[in-house]
Amino acid sequence: MKRFQYIFLLGLFFLGACGNFGDTNVDPNNPSNASTSALLTRSQRSISAVIADVAPILFVQHLSEKQYTTTSQYGVPNTDFGTWYSGPLISLQTIIDLNTDEATKISALSGGGNNNQIAVARILKAFFFQFITDTWGEVPYSEALNAKNDVFTPAYDTQEAIYTDLLKELTEAVAQIDNGDAVKGDILFGGNMEDWKRFANTQRMALAMRISNISPAKAQQEFEAAYNAGVLTTNVAYPYLAETNNQNPWFGRFLTRYDYVASKTMVDYLTSVNDPRMSSFFEPAASTGTYVGLAHGINDAGDTPTADVSAINSSLIRSQSAPLYIYTQAQINFYLAEAANRGWSVGGTAQSFYEKGIEESLKQWKGDAYNATEYATYVGQTSVAWNATNADELIGRQKWIALFLQGHEAWAEWRRTGYPALVPARDPLNQSGQIPVRYGYPTTEAGNNKANYDAAVARQGPDVLDTRVWWDMN
Repeated sequence: MKRFQYIFLLGLFFLGACGNFGDTNVDPNNPSNASTSALLTRSQRSISAVIADVAPILFVQHLSEKQYTTTSQYGVPNTDFGTWYSGPLISLQTIIDLNTDEATKISALSGGGNNNQIAVARILKAFFFQFITDTWGEVPYSEALNAKNDVFTPAYDTQEAIYTDLLKELTEAVAQIDNGDAVKGDILFGGNMEDWKRFANTQRMALAMRISNISPAKAQQEFEAAYNAGVLTTNVAYPYLAETNNQNPWFGRFLTRYDYVASKTMVDYLTSVNDPRMSSFFEPAASTGTYVGLAHGINDAGDTPTADVSAINSSLIRSQSAPLYIYTQAQINFYLAEAANRGWSVGGTAQSFYEKGIEESLKQWKGDAYNATEYATYVGQTSVAWNATNADELIGRQKWIALFLQGHEAWAEWRRTGYPALVPARDPLNQSGQIPVRYGYPTTEAGNNKANYDAAVARQGPDVLDTRVWWDMN
């Protein structure tokens, strides 16, 4: 009995000890909830993969492939979108969840005010989802990022439904931003919430213009409201650093290989109008000292000596910390030019915005070498000067130039407007021989999410590169 009493008392001691020292086994370096500031930084870093994606840059013929020409010959039928959901999108949804749940919203304040964190996450989610739906068309949206409710085979939403909700999300997110603490871990704007409002309004304006042919009344309403709410007034670029972990992808691509050179399409047009941006985009061919582009999508591209074609500018584009742009003032002004040309209320004329777009692009690419006289000469040429009779073509072509290396935006705008009139690859690998107008769905979707994949294909059209997305009417 005494022995039993001793064991019982000893057990009570240890039970009390567990109560008094219960936090001893909690590792402060591995918190149960993720750091929202780290999640924000992580998701923002994925922006680089959007703006540096090579395929759409090749599709719009800003560049040509020199060695491995499969992509420029349209031999990329299926492309994965799963990493966007498992990467930046789930990180942003986690930020929203942690700042919404009553059990975690207090601890989440370490990343900034709850409302501001939620708003920024919603804005960035809209950014990534716009890229995804513009690229693949119908995709999982309303049921995506919902594995906690055992939704592992999400339905595909129509692009119209996605666009409608993205416009709503951006509008509500701007209204949600309050005077609470700014977000932490923000490598784009350093927590400046006014900049986030302008970023969201700019994206809303871009979304509205994208649907201008398919839903003109809705587009005008959203565009005017977004513009009047205040859009970006400076260029926004991804902040690359002069170090390996966050370097410009174009720098890395040329460390050991030489796959990309100037496109003949781009060089020939820039030459025809004596465009001042030529030297900012490219370097003269080493063998001739002149600007020479390589034909697009040809089997024998490797037969042309590297010295005989123009390289991409090594200091402005291929340096380790060179910027790649997300939104530019040139881009915004060309949107405004088209809006004014449509008769929308944006406080200026189509001509003034068109010319401002060219001027902003020259300033962006020429930097300190920008020359007002050179600009005036350029816009005074017959093939460049404003002319209301072919306004859409003028805006479209100048936007195509200004969006150099902004691949997904340039590709989307070319699909929407049809300008410039590009000639497909000489030696295509796809059946139609036409420039792709979407990416094919991941091959895994037909097996792992078959019912929803089949429904999307039935609505949208065959899962091929020639099937147009909802807003693409050209």
